Amino acid sequence: MIKNRLKRRYLFEKIFRFMGLSAVVTALAMLAILFLTIISNGYSAFKQTYIRLTVTLDEEVIDPDGARNPDTLSSANYSGIVKKTLRKIFPDVKSRRDKRELYSLVSQGASFQLRDIIMDNPDIIGETVTIWVPADDDIDMLFKGYIKRSTPENERRVSDKKIAWIDVLLNEGAIKKRFNSTFFTSGDSREPELAGIYGALKGSIYTMIVTLLLSFPLGVATAVYLEEFAPVNRFTDIIEVNINNLAAVPSIVFGLLGLTIFLSFFGLPRSAPVVGGLVLTLMTLPTVIIASRAALKSVPPSIREAALGVGASKMQSVLHHVLPLAMPGMLTGTIIGMARALGETAPLLMIGMVAFIVDIPKGFFDPSTVLPVQIYLWADSPERAFLERTSATIIVLLAFLIIMNALAVVLRKKFERRW
Repeated sequence: MIKNRLKRRYLFEKIFRFMGLSAVVTALAMLAILFLTIISNGYSAFKQTYIRLTVTLDEEVIDPDGARNPDTLSSANYSGIVKKTLRKIFPDVKSRRDKRELYSLVSQGASFQLRDIIMDNPDIIGETVTIWVPADDDIDMLFKGYIKRSTPENERRVSDKKIAWIDVLLNEGAIKKRFNSTFFTSGDSREPELAGIYGALKGSIYTMIVTLLLSFPLGVATAVYLEEFAPVNRFTDIIEVNINNLAAVPSIVFGLLGLTIFLSFFGLPRSAPVVGGLVLTLMTLPTVIIASRAALKSVPPSIREAALGVGASKMQSVLHHVLPLAMPGMLTGTIIGMARALGETAPLLMIGMVAFIVDIPKGFFDPSTVLPVQIYLWADSPERAFLERTSATIIVLLAFLIIMNALAVVLRKKFERRW
């Protein structure tokens, strides 16, 4: 009888271990699939297809007066120069329809790139220079293999004529993939090949700075008061219950709160990092307070008693002894809260950070967006090139999250003391 029960107990234990191990393996497999899918879709965005053009900078077109007036140089017909260069490469293209297809080989940003070159160095006007300009997003997708040549012409976005022209450029070494620096140095754009994350990245940094400067001191001060100084009564019990409840409130509720208070009542600018930081501070504070209180509780009572025993006041005991020992746990909780805030989208949508913003923000009150919202915007775009940029932005965001969590672990290990 006893042996049978032992056999059943051991059998159940083996089944439980197997189920636990299976759950862990399944979770890791799903996580691996997620990362592999994101990386496989996004790694190609870090390279962009460029076309080499040998451009004659005709002074009659760019600066007919020869005065080198910045306004004249800025408004010159650079698009016409790019088109003329393409016609020189393919002189057999005569019809208007074929010319339109030919011009669409290169991005619309090619003319702006040429303008920037002239504005930076007007002395090269009249010379012939070689520049590499970004190809159109459809050409980029064809060159990267996302648009298949074997697909019937009426089912793909690149015609057979374009493919023939691309082959000519390829044989001449005039088309190749290069590192996509535009992705890291430019703001948003309607054209996928010109779109970048720099604006969203700066917006995220500004927003996180505001969140950190507000949530850390407020959260730590609240935790210290509740844990060390607040009397135990009904009022403090209500505060503790509400703090715990706020940690579970959906993030979009904080967005509605920010919309009502910061935008409607105080009149702060929409889409500004300062408003985003205030909203994320409200969302992060409960996490920081709870983690800070847990860190204070982990400090042995003997530390407090020893400080009080040698004549220190309650405030001195907390500031000079308890708080420094609890700081690693507080920093860890703050960084984890910041990492959560970095990935939030819903509350920022409510305060207008979903707007299409091309300019790079220069301060906390300039219109901007953030990385999660940029991902949201690009994921809704129909172009295939935006799909790879969406995945590439997710990779960048995940890298930031991993760095922040690794920093929390390092800080905790470095400053942690065992008793």
